[in-house]
Amino acid sequence: MEAIYWLIAFVVLLGVEALTMALTTIWFAGGALVAFLLALFGVNVQVQLVFFVIVSFILLFFTRPIALRYVNKNTVKTNLDSLVGRHAKVTVEINNMEAKGAVLLNGQEWTARAFSDEKIYPAGTMVEVKEIRGVKLIVSKAEEEL
Repeated sequence: MEAIYWLIAFVVLLGVEALTMALTTIWFAGGALVAFLLALFGVNVQVQLVFFVIVSFILLFFTRPIALRYVNKNTVKTNLDSLVGRHAKVTVEINNMEAKGAVLLNGQEWTARAFSDEKIYPAGTMVEVKEIRGVKLIVSKAEEEL
């Protein structure tokens, strides 16, 4: 009877994965499949549960990073993530010590700060967005190394 329960768990976990496509339950479906095969061979329930947990976590920890790399390979960055690495023009001198600075990016003015506190970028300088902290773009000259 346990084999039927494991088969149901396998199908449900695959169904959830098919609906979400989030790579969350596929690993546990693999564990359920192994437990199902053990149940078919008459192995007791405790061993089935142990193998379910072990196989699920092995799949989760060792294959998930590889799978995510291939699944998310063609994901297009949107919103704020798409701004990192872009170039902008300084419209108001960027000076972290005076807490001032702004850049023009994609036709919008953004508050900006220098990546290094000691750097000052005058208006008209072209900078590269290195990261985003809150609503401020953190920038440095394109040729500067971090």
